[in-house]
Amino acid sequence: MNVQSLSIEKSSARLARTVSRAVIWLFLLATALLTLFPVLMTLSGSLKSNSELMTGGGLLPKVWQFANYSQAWEQTNFARFTWNSLFLSISVTIGTLLVAAMAAYVVDRRQFPGKALYVGVQASTMFISVGAIVLRPQFDLMVKLHLNTSLWGVILILVSAHATTFFILIGFFKAIPRDLDEAAMIDGSGFIRTFYKIILPLLAPGLGISGLFAFRHAWNEYILPLVFTMTNPQLQTLTVGLANLRYGTSAAMQTHLMMAGACLSILPMLLVYMVANKSFMQVTAGSIKG
Repeated sequence: MNVQSLSIEKSSARLARTVSRAVIWLFLLATALLTLFPVLMTLSGSLKSNSELMTGGGLLPKVWQFANYSQAWEQTNFARFTWNSLFLSISVTIGTLLVAAMAAYVVDRRQFPGKALYVGVQASTMFISVGAIVLRPQFDLMVKLHLNTSLWGVILILVSAHATTFFILIGFFKAIPRDLDEAAMIDGSGFIRTFYKIILPLLAPGLGISGLFAFRHAWNEYILPLVFTMTNPQLQTLTVGLANLRYGTSAAMQTHLMMAGACLSILPMLLVYMVANKSFMQVTAGSIKG
């Protein structure tokens, strides 16, 4: 009787594990489909003619219009706008990581007057969004700094919005033992040298994750590049240039070209994700052995 009961319990446990795994896999599959469906629709629409896209139809195009990509490339000055977006995104990423990492290191390792106030101000910028209200003051400030006719004004504004990266890196700094700082100082290393030579290399997973978020934010930014490049179209970024594809010379909507351009604009983000992907696997890596 006991053996029979034990066998029934084991069968019930196996059944429960099987059901739980099936539910998890179904949830993950549904999430993946919901995430990929817009991408697949965009990819499919980029290979259709504009008339077919506007009248609906099936998921796959009746005639594959690969020429949409070449037209989107030529009509938007795609190479120039891609370079502008890369310059903006890479500069913002480097600046954000540098400023946020130094600020997070000092806040985590030092005590100074106004520390709590500084952290509170950083937190408030994450949860209080003023949006377009600050756009005019920001532009006026860049005019006084003579940065309103270049992308450097946009870079400076985006780097200043580093609160999210600041708090992400603080979490990683707390995982790095303070024994490393003390050992380095005993060996004669100063505070700044300890940060750059010892702590910063151990922060690589956090920098990878934060860099991916900073790059994505800068790459997708639309309002600031639009405002700062109105008088100089050659400085427009890819997001601004893609918006110009909406209407052609005949004032007809060119949705197929916008989708083709959107598919092309995804490629740099995919490359950045592939480079930073290892950082997601190293977030629990230890810094001291032995």
